[in-house]
Parts: sequence; structure tokens; C-alpha cells
Amino acid sequence: MPRHFRKRRWLVIPLALAAGLFVFLFMKWLEAGNNGGQKPAEPFRIAGNLYYVGANDVTSFLITTPQGHILIDGGYPGTPPLILASIAKLGFNIRDVKVILNSEPHFDHAGGLAELQKASGAELWASEASADVIGSGGAHDSSGTFLPYKILVWIGILRYPAARVDHRFRDGATIRLGTTALTAHITGGHTRGCTTWSFPVRDGDRELQVVTACSLTLLPGMSLAEPERYPGIRADFEHTFRVLRSLPADIFVTAHAREFGRYRKFLARDKAKNPVDPFIDREGYLRYIDDGEARFRKLLAEQQQRR
Repeated sequence: MPRHFRKRRWLVIPLALAAGLFVFLFMKWLEAGNNGGQKPAEPFRIAGNLYYVGANDVTSFLITTPQGHILIDGGYPGTPPLILASIAKLGFNIRDVKVILNSEPHFDHAGGLAELQKASGAELWASEASADVIGSGGAHDSSGTFLPYKILVWIGILRYPAARVDHRFRDGATIRLGTTALTAHITGGHTRGCTTWSFPVRDGDRELQVVTACSLTLLPGMSLAEPERYPGIRADFEHTFRVLRSLPADIFVTAHAREFGRYRKFLARDKAKNPVDPFIDREGYLRYIDDGEARFRKLLAEQQQRR
């Protein structure tokens, strides 16, 4: 056999192995992207009729009422089985969920909305600025997302099953189910239509105010300095900081569990006189806002200096 053919034969083997490894890793990456590496988390009552039913990091919350239930956020496209299992483990029926609310339209919080909507038959509510994004499966994002993210959406990697948005709301809207009422606060910056929800829950003879706070992070590749991909982003963040500070918050939660200390507070329930007490954290809420604003001002100064 000619020498050059022998060399090519030995080259084919490592190339084939490399190609196989690439395909394997790519499939694992797609699988991880589908659920963001999320793992099951023990569902539990936070306070009153408010329950945690999310995964280990991306959050979902169930608010129960005699007239039906409200679910906030759907996680990644692969997260719904975890949410459904958590709801069932708490003794509730997904078919009793009548309202699904969204905080933001990104892949990791809106990806599972369509499946949860199908399983429950619930009506989905989203802000005016988020509705088209959710209805397009993430394609129509008007938040000035940077180009690499848009490419990943365009080729389908960061797309998710489009959900039917039944109702659109504006800032200050109240969503009611029976005697339960949640107020929508459009707190943009992270996304244009990011929605913070505020509502009361009852723990014995005390009423506690709950806030589900929007993310205060700036997306990778985004600019706070001119020219902005998201015109008005600075004003939106400034508005968000003011609004969040103005809200009475005994209990605060966020779209990512680590940001409000879910696991730490969950463990503290066992040692507390009242298992609700570890979640009463006004100081932590204000620190969350302060830290977000400090990052915002630091990034703004750095980006303006580079101009």
C-alpha cells in the first residue's frame, strides 16, 4: 500500500474519533441547554398560600386559592416535568391552575410556559413588551439583545416553544383570581417588559407583603453608554431601582433561587420557631437592590470611560 494512503488511513481514525466526540458533546450541550442543567428541588410552602415549585435555580411559584391557582414562570423548555412533579407532590392538581404569569421572556423563564399552559389549560398573562417575544418562542426580542444571542435564537438553539398569550397588561395592572390580587410593576432594564409582582399573603394573624423582584443584571454584550442597543435602558434601570425601593416587602423572591437564598432559607425553616420567619427578609431585599444598583453604576462608569 502506498505510504500516503497509509498516512491518510491513520489520519481518518483520530478525525473520526474527534468528530464523534464533537457530536456527543454537542448533543449533551443541547440537552443541558434544554433544561439549563436544572435539577429537582424539594417543593415547600414559603408562607400562607405561596409555595416554591421551581427547580434548583430557575424558580416557579404557586399561589393557591379556592377559585384555582396562579403559577409564576415556567423555567427552561425542559423544566416543566420538575414543576409538574413539585405541584403534585404538594397535593395540588395542575388542572386547577387557572392563571400563568411571566416575569421575563428569556429562554430560562419562559421556555416552559407553552407546556405548562397545555397541561393546565390556564390563561397566560404577559406584559406588553414581553408578549410578542413569548408568542414567537423568543424570536421577537426587542430588548436590543446583542448579536451572538440573536444568532443563537435565529438558528434555534435559544428558541423555545411559543406560548399563546391570552392577556397583555401594562404597568400597574391588577390580576385577580377570587380574592387574591397581584399587582404588576414593569421594572425594565434586564428586559424591556420585565415584571415585578407584589401581593399579600397571610401567615396566621399577620399579613405579609411579597415581592417577586425582576433581575437587576445587565445582559452580556449590552451597553449602558451611547449608542445603546436598547434605547432608554439607563432610564429603565433607574426607574426599576426607585420602584423596587418603594414597594413594601416582607418576603422577596427572584427568578433565580440563589439570588434570594432559597436553599439557605429552606434549611433554616427546620430550626425556626415559625418556618415562615427565615423568609421575612426586608434587609436582604434592600441589599439585593443596592447590589444591583452598585453593579449598574460601576458598569456605566466603565463603559462611558471607554467611549
